[in-house]
Amino acid sequence: MEVKNFIEFKKERDLGAIITDTFKFIRENWKEYFLTVLKIVGPVLLVALAVLVFYMFTMSDLFTNVGGIQNNPGTFLGTLFSWVFGLIFVYILLYTLLSMASLYFIKSYINNHGNAIFSEIKTNILKNIWKFIGLGFLITLVTIVGMIFCYIPGIYLGTVMSLATSIMVFEEKSIGDTFSHAFTLIKGEWWNTFGVLIVVWMLLVILGQAFSIPAFIYQMIKIGTMVGTEDPTAVFSIFKDPIYLVLNILSYVFQFILYSIPLISTVFVYYDLNEQKNQTGTFEKIDSIGNDTTL
Repeated sequence: MEVKNFIEFKKERDLGAIITDTFKFIRENWKEYFLTVLKIVGPVLLVALAVLVFYMFTMSDLFTNVGGIQNNPGTFLGTLFSWVFGLIFVYILLYTLLSMASLYFIKSYINNHGNAIFSEIKTNILKNIWKFIGLGFLITLVTIVGMIFCYIPGIYLGTVMSLATSIMVFEEKSIGDTFSHAFTLIKGEWWNTFGVLIVVWMLLVILGQAFSIPAFIYQMIKIGTMVGTEDPTAVFSIFKDPIYLVLNILSYVFQFILYSIPLISTVFVYYDLNEQKNQTGTFEKIDSIGNDTTL
């Protein structure tokens, strides 16, 4: 059964329609969408927030212990980098799960004409998580290597690879086929795709910074009260301040939620390009009309 406000993904859209329909999809499906994301990503998100809090406590202790840094810089650097790599690992897993939850929600939404089925989404995530992680590492590696060569190749490759996760989910291709098909799909449409991504990410950054303002203001006020104290390392004690911690956690959670915006918009971009190149949605509509007339 198709829902009344079902949003058709499989059609061509311009920049304005992509952004408008992204927010329309979130507005009309926010309850089911975020409940699904919370069920799948929630436990890892709690772990990530706990790791973030312990990281800030550890950094406070490390940087206030000037004598320890001078006497044993190796231990200081080892502790610092181990926490950094730990954070990177947890957040890669977190955003991988978020990407999968978002894309498989949309896939279930499309396949079931507006009714996303949680059991179907969960099964797809468990079946494809390692393939998704492998693709994520490949995209990261390729983009970083591109960035080393004066940024421009990295920007080009990053734009191409923005379609990779959608290709893997909606066309069920292998990692290698996904990688090569991304270049085929974006051929001749790179600048249009780049324009959409720039607008969406600029919007995301602006909204994300707005949520960071309370923590930043509190930090400036707190640091201002510490200026002139005899102990210059006292400023690092802010990392243990409960108000500062709560404001940062809330800011991060809001920014995490906002990350759904570019994920959903890239699906619209993928279907726009796919429709231009392959007209998949058009052929499906013709087939459905033919089936209806034969009944």
